Amino acid sequence: MSPKESYHPNAYLQQVKSVKNGLTARTKILNVLEKREATVSAIASDAAMSYDSTRYHLHLLEAEGTVRRAGKKRPCIWLLTGMGQKRLVS
Repeated sequence: MSPKESYHPNAYLQQVKSVKNGLTARTKILNVLEKREATVSAIASDAAMSYDSTRYHLHLLEAEGTVRRAGKKRPCIWLLTGMGQKRLVS
């Protein structure tokens, strides 16, 4: 992600200090989830991230109320809740 490229508005967390690497990872995850609901493995693959890193950031986003798990069976599906800021489209 280039310095001029912006992060997803929901990548910023209130409960955790937002650093560049975390913002980049959460932006990738949120971009995938904006396109479709997916499992952790599918999100990790689409975002070109490790499974563990993806799962870690999904749990942070879940604690903020930005994403949620659908279904009780594994593998669960992750989706956006609609909470948080929306992108400004020019």
